Amino acid sequence: MKKLKEALAAELPRINAALAAAAEELPAPVRPIARHILDAGGKRLRPFLTLLFARLFGPAGADSHRLAITLELLHAATLLHDDVLDNARSRRGKAAAHTVFDVPAVILGGDALLSHANAIVASFGDARMTRCFSEATSSTAAGEILEIAARGRTDVSRREYENMVRGKTAWLIRAACEMGALAAGADAAGIQAAAAYGENLGMAFQLVDDALDFAPEEITGKPTGGDAREGKFTPPLRLYRLSLADEARAAFDAAFACGLMTEDDAAAIARRIRQVGYDAQTRAEAQRYLHAALAALRGLPDGAELSLLRELCVYVRERGK
Repeated sequence: MKKLKEALAAELPRINAALAAAAEELPAPVRPIARHILDAGGKRLRPFLTLLFARLFGPAGADSHRLAITLELLHAATLLHDDVLDNARSRRGKAAAHTVFDVPAVILGGDALLSHANAIVASFGDARMTRCFSEATSSTAAGEILEIAARGRTDVSRREYENMVRGKTAWLIRAACEMGALAAGADAAGIQAAAAYGENLGMAFQLVDDALDFAPEEITGKPTGGDAREGKFTPPLRLYRLSLADEARAAFDAAFACGLMTEDDAAAIARRIRQVGYDAQTRAEAQRYLHAALAALRGLPDGAELSLLRELCVYVRERGK
């Protein structure tokens, strides 16, 4: 994945510069909040994907980076709101924004970020891009609502889980890819292929993330088993629960529903998940989506961008290994 890492590293300065410029265009009271969340960093895969698809289907326009960062601004807005809802104390090693600024200001700051991103998309004058951004916004909100409703439940079906992940994670990645194809003037088949690739890549990304939640902290930099403590019934936890005898399963359900899982409980569950291989089974499920993502690329213009899109599937598959 050397070429992928080099390409992303080369793009990051321009992506971050575009994000910083967009933050400076916000009303003065919002700028410190925007800088706080944007300066916390991130992989920046969404803007990178927009740029790749824009270049895949045609020469990218002069404003390609400005368009590419719109979905990253939307994502940043959701992070501000999520941290308030979860009462999170930190975000990527920095104090969560609502612990630095007051809660109402952070909620309104997230709204302002979202509105400004929408205005940037509208400035390109393509109704299809505006629709794409609008769908990403509403789908992300719907996915977050489904996740909140599922908190602490052990009867979440596979279908419910997939709908939740499609909304809260996959749709933003799908929209990033679709936006690039739209910007380049791709035909209907190309736009559909970009959307299918992004959605399947996003589904796989979240599944691998779910598996990594039970990896040792020294690998991920995050406390092990956070999903168990937070009442998120992910595929590794579903497999773990099914393996329990009736009495142990009832005890798990009670603690999970009431948020009574301790760090020691979560660590013990994580060890069992790794020993039996429920994390590996979840990664295998992610591979199904990665195959679909790769299939969506068939017939698209060959070149450096297509190669990088394929490498991104490898990157998602190998995360944390």
